[in-house]
Amino acid sequence: MKTQLNLLLDELLSHSYNHQLNPQSVTAQDVCVLLVNASRLVPHSQEHLVIKLCQLIHQLLNQLQVIVDEQTLDTLLSYCKQALKTCSSWTHSEILLALSSLVYGNGPRCQRHHPELLGPTGILIKCGDLSQTNLELRRSAVHCLANFCLGVPGHPYLEDSYKAVCYRIFLGNLQSSKPPDVDDVVFCTLLQSALKGMQYILSGTKWKDTPDQDLGSLLALLKKYMFHGLPGINVEMPQVLYPAPLPRYETVPAAKAEPAQDTATQKKTPGSQQNKKRKSRGKGKKARAEGKADGGPEEGDDEEPNSGPVRSGGGERAGREESRTCWPQTSTPHSLPLQSGVCPQLYPCWKKGSSDSEFSDPEGGMQSKLRLYQARVRQSTLQCFLAVVKSVEKRILYGYWSSFIPDAPGIGSPPSLTLLTIALKDPSPKVRAGALQVLSALLDGSRQFLSAAEDTSAPRQAFTPFSATLAASLRELHRCLLLALVAESSSQTLTQVIKCLAHLVSNVPYNRLRPGLLSPLWKQIRPYIRHRDVNVRVSCLTLFGALVSAQAPLPEVQLLLQQPGPGVGSGSSGVTTPQDASLSWRQTGRKERDINLPSPGAGRDGGPEISCWLLQLCVTLVTQPREETYSDSDAAGSTGGALEPSPVRLEALQVLAHLVKGYFSLAQSSLLELAQLSARCLSEQDPSVQLHGAKLLEELGTGIIQQYRADSNTPENASVVPLCQVVQFWSEVLTGPLIGALQNDQHPTLQTSACDTLSSILPQAFSQLPDKTQVLCITVLLGLTYCENCLVKAAAVRALGVYILFPCLREDVMFVADTANAILTVLEDRSPNVRAKAAWSLGNLTDTLIVNMDTDGLDFQEEISDMLLLKMLRTATQASADKDRVKSNAVRALGNLLHFLQPIRLRKPAFEQPLEQAMRALIDTVKGDATMKVRWNACYALGNAFRNTGLPLVQGRGGSRAYLESLGARREYTLEGAPVLHRATQTHIHIHSHTHNYF
Repeated sequence: MKTQLNLLLDELLSHSYNHQLNPQSVTAQDVCVLLVNASRLVPHSQEHLVIKLCQLIHQLLNQLQVIVDEQTLDTLLSYCKQALKTCSSWTHSEILLALSSLVYGNGPRCQRHHPELLGPTGILIKCGDLSQTNLELRRSAVHCLANFCLGVPGHPYLEDSYKAVCYRIFLGNLQSSKPPDVDDVVFCTLLQSALKGMQYILSGTKWKDTPDQDLGSLLALLKKYMFHGLPGINVEMPQVLYPAPLPRYETVPAAKAEPAQDTATQKKTPGSQQNKKRKSRGKGKKARAEGKADGGPEEGDDEEPNSGPVRSGGGERAGREESRTCWPQTSTPHSLPLQSGVCPQLYPCWKKGSSDSEFSDPEGGMQSKLRLYQARVRQSTLQCFLAVVKSVEKRILYGYWSSFIPDAPGIGSPPSLTLLTIALKDPSPKVRAGALQVLSALLDGSRQFLSAAEDTSAPRQAFTPFSATLAASLRELHRCLLLALVAESSSQTLTQVIKCLAHLVSNVPYNRLRPGLLSPLWKQIRPYIRHRDVNVRVSCLTLFGALVSAQAPLPEVQLLLQQPGPGVGSGSSGVTTPQDASLSWRQTGRKERDINLPSPGAGRDGGPEISCWLLQLCVTLVTQPREETYSDSDAAGSTGGALEPSPVRLEALQVLAHLVKGYFSLAQSSLLELAQLSARCLSEQDPSVQLHGAKLLEELGTGIIQQYRADSNTPENASVVPLCQVVQFWSEVLTGPLIGALQNDQHPTLQTSACDTLSSILPQAFSQLPDKTQVLCITVLLGLTYCENCLVKAAAVRALGVYILFPCLREDVMFVADTANAILTVLEDRSPNVRAKAAWSLGNLTDTLIVNMDTDGLDFQEEISDMLLLKMLRTATQASADKDRVKSNAVRALGNLLHFLQPIRLRKPAFEQPLEQAMRALIDTVKGDATMKVRWNACYALGNAFRNTGLPLVQGRGGSRAYLESLGARREYTLEGAPVLHRATQTHIHIHSHTHNYF
């Protein structure tokens, strides 16, 4: 029996279930039955069989990705626990490996076993504690604890008490130093398991700063292991990082940096000859790297196999020279390696791998393996750091920025070790990408914090304010990310560099900084639009979208948009990047066609038009086919004539929308061409393309409306789009596929966007549209207010609220009545968002009633039926007791209605009770605890109601006295409400002789 079991287990272990078997032919039930039966047959006394069974558990669960049922899980966990108690210690590592595979993703389902495994005296706690001298056993236990902490969406997380125990174990192992007799690779695996466990604990939860969980201690460890094994850098970090606006600790490489010397002096020293030799060697290596293009190591590799520790002929001096040459000694934009022939020492050290090996073949293989594991530690550290950034509040992390974000380096001082050090110097593309992901997470949502940066004023000599320090840090961020951009060869990491730049641009207050930060970035990013990798092109367009939407309009971006396109004039002169060989993947004919594209709209009226190359580029990417056959990773083997991949086209449409929104004066010459582009997008089958086409139309309509506003801030040299062209634009749009999109009930998001597009029509242009077109728009919107989808209903009622203000429609009594009935019906919807939009539209409708009363007088008032007015009054009174965002417009409508009612109607018995309820609702709102906006609207509504000289006082003097008391009791309304009340009561003085009765 023992021999047969041994042979059977050997045979099962000999299979590679990833390749030799079809995973679909082996079901989870078969695996569960096999493992349960094997656990019953293998006794704990046969330790060699126990090890083989544990190896089989690990192999099957990992290679087949099997999720075992709860009964099997319970049986196998009990078996492993008993094996840990009875078997010899030399078997525990294999048993823990099987246990880690069992609990991976199953932590919440193992609650019955938590006390024995994770309790204060639990098996895993004892094995993972620092008192455990067997490092391999401790590593296996820590790995098992990490898998216990992995949360599964939809399932309860590990209890807080067990989390705290695991956290202490992970933290203790990270704080421990490597014993001298332990292999470096084993210690790296221990660190990686502890970091993974820390990441799992922090993922999906909010950070709680307790005595056992100190953020400063954790961040100090993360900063230490971010540089673990990085060539030429030995980090000596304090045990705790403290929050401070300025750097508290100067972390320097192990070797002391040489003092900076004057340029003229350097030319005379012998060291300058060595620098020249290094420069020539670097140029040769750079040229060879460019010649390789994409023929280097795969992007998924953790480590470049032939990269030396720092440079050929390593040692301390090599590390010192590399640290100095990789970092320029100034932070001005002119020091960026933007021009061809730039000094290659500015490129990161991983770009300058030596071809001369410093090791013999066996020793080199061990060193490569060690570098691989050290890179995995750095990668796990950055993943843990990313979990920290997501779990800790932004305002808490801002105090630690100076430890991870570079400052402007002073002349002669060594550069600080930050996330950008990893992005520039780490030889592993995955680690570089991880550092950039953390930096992006730090920058995301930091606009309010970064708004304190400012360097436009004259520098102060006595001290450096925090605003100037923050501004210098932002400039250094721009400079370092541009260095990473021009040096990066991995497409995946390059995508992260560009995404990080997009996060930076979206949050930096460029209007408070000296101009010049965006021009080098704009110049360097343009060639990457033609990169062969689709993800790089998409992220490049995302960055352009951030550039044209950041505090738009910026004068610097305005000038950049008006420059010639790539390949025209000076637009591409001097731009040389290491990726030029891989960027020129488009055919020459396509390049010439892009360069010679006519300006959209140019020459339509015979006059010159302002050309915007970014607009031309985006239109080309959306509409014109690409001629290459298999340049994109997601379109390999596609036939010629296919359009760009969908992500590229969608991102190009988003850039167009941002461009129109921020710089409409540059896009207005292409108005009709953009309308045709939107119509083409709406005619496609892809709902995402249709949606972006509708959003582009909405931005175009909004831009036209802003130009026609009296308070518009349109540039002086920009002309307003002629009204005839606006009418032509909307005529083409409304006779195109937009109406079909409005009626497409299969895609409610598209219907919503189409309703928003209809609401962006210029009122002056709407009045000149054909009558049938006007009726079509109104009919469609009225019909959509009865749609079951809340988003569509809200957008439709909002569009009606816009239309009711149009001069050509507000005097149409039938339209006013139909719109009022539709709004009143929507106000009874269950969705608060829908009711808020309907209340806003009702406020606009009552504004229209007041305007018509002032212009048409009694005639218009008589045309509105008593029944409709009563319904509006009751519905608005009921809405005034709703949520604040509904109430703020409901009280506005009440004030207008009380002002609008004629004296003859006020005396009718049917209006007596609704009037009293309306006045009481306004008074209660003023005296209530609603937001300031709501109470102010109620104050104004009361004042508006008192303008109606026929309005009877509510309960004698109660209305005015309550109004006065409420205003006097609230200090914030003493100055604001007094003019309103004064205006209202002055009207009543002429009507009522005994004013003392209500004051």
